[in-house]
Amino acid sequence: MSNVLAFNGNYGGARKGSDFLQHLERRPPELWYQGKLVENVRNFEPIRNGVETLAALYDYQWSHSDRMLETFDGKKVSRSFSIPKEKSDLFALGKALLTSAKFSQGMLGREPAYLNRSIASFAGSADFFDIGGKIFSNNIKEYFRFVRDNDLSLTHTILNPRVNRRVGPAFQHDPTVAAHVTKESDSGIFVTGARLVATLPFADEIAVFPARLMDVSDASKDYAFAFVLPTNCKGLKFICRDSIDYGLGRNNHPLSARYEEMDAVALFDSAFIPWERVFCYRDIDVCNQFYDATGATAHVTYQVVCKNIVKIEFFLGLISLMIRGSGLEAFQHIHEKMAEIWAGWQAMKAFKSASEAGARLNDFGMLVPDWSPLEAARFMFPRLYPRMVEIVQQIGASGLVTLPTSEDLDGPLRDEIDKYFQSVRLEAAEKIDLYRLAWDASVSAFAGRQVLYERFFFGDPVHMATRIFRNNKCSELMERVNNFIRDNGV
Repeated sequence: MSNVLAFNGNYGGARKGSDFLQHLERRPPELWYQGKLVENVRNFEPIRNGVETLAALYDYQWSHSDRMLETFDGKKVSRSFSIPKEKSDLFALGKALLTSAKFSQGMLGREPAYLNRSIASFAGSADFFDIGGKIFSNNIKEYFRFVRDNDLSLTHTILNPRVNRRVGPAFQHDPTVAAHVTKESDSGIFVTGARLVATLPFADEIAVFPARLMDVSDASKDYAFAFVLPTNCKGLKFICRDSIDYGLGRNNHPLSARYEEMDAVALFDSAFIPWERVFCYRDIDVCNQFYDATGATAHVTYQVVCKNIVKIEFFLGLISLMIRGSGLEAFQHIHEKMAEIWAGWQAMKAFKSASEAGARLNDFGMLVPDWSPLEAARFMFPRLYPRMVEIVQQIGASGLVTLPTSEDLDGPLRDEIDKYFQSVRLEAAEKIDLYRLAWDASVSAFAGRQVLYERFFFGDPVHMATRIFRNNKCSELMERVNNFIRDNGV
């Protein structure tokens, strides 16, 4: 293995939480928060709980190893790196992804499994990276083995900052804003500029993938690349947003205090990328086919659909507890609200099953889930999720904004709280715990970030609709209706 890819850990295969934490302590990324350099990423209060949660996920995979791990070359590795060849492989992968998502109730949108599916898809379709005469297939295969065998976590970025949204990065008033190649040498390339949005910036590695639908012009070639780097590499820093974990603990903020992934802007300042870590370079055609031709779009979406199934299950359970706790079973509008979420749950499960049933081998011999049901799922969920949040708000009403804290429960007003905050079937403390969870899922800063995240997870929903419109001409259906018209309905 190239020294560039060498890993200093003394373990191989699926890792434990302590392995992740030790690596983070040895090789912390350069994070900036509220104008200051973070001196101790591992224990930095605004993200410390998120770091601990990611470490706990690595331990969780061992306690659910029957589904989440598989044996490869004599060692256990995460099944999220699977390159399926048979439908049985895909079914096993789906079970692993559902199990992984249950760890966070589907609230970790960028758990490692998400990008593991991209890297696995690229490796399973590695010959694609030799199109155009540039030989990058070995790079992706070596990197896949490196990441899988060390069970690394990745963040990634695919968006260029655009002051003017009507033109690409090369045609901005200042074309140096977006990350671009500034120099090329025998040993690699140098990149300067910004990329959006790097979620989970305390991950081990960052993948900088092509922005979709690049302008086909020579001027755009300096922006046409894909590469991977350690997050602590020289010339890379991250500017983080405000944390949504306010440090008030799990009793008060049960979701925020667990699942703060953090979002950041990645800034490159003459960052050096060795050729061994480049997947494509100055090839706009390859960049524009990067995700679909390799099956990565389908496999990533398959993981997201598994995550979304679990997320709906969480909301369905939460709302059911609120209904029962407050004795709302007799109201028909409550029935309708619950049925709405239940139908969405069944739809997502059906989309997953349909994508598995229609899975086919791609041009490179990797099994890829059927895209049409997955595209339907990713079109529907950004509309379903805000509605689920709204339903929680409607059921909880003012009860979501008049909640005592855990400190109040331990304070001198406990008797009053027990009297005035009870519900039909719940003691005050039980109701407060439930409603604080409902508040964190529907009202808090964490909840707002989740809604925004799900709305735009796959990009502009209008552009998604345009893609569906253009790629589904319905010619056969139009002909059927025309035949009906010509036959006068006979």
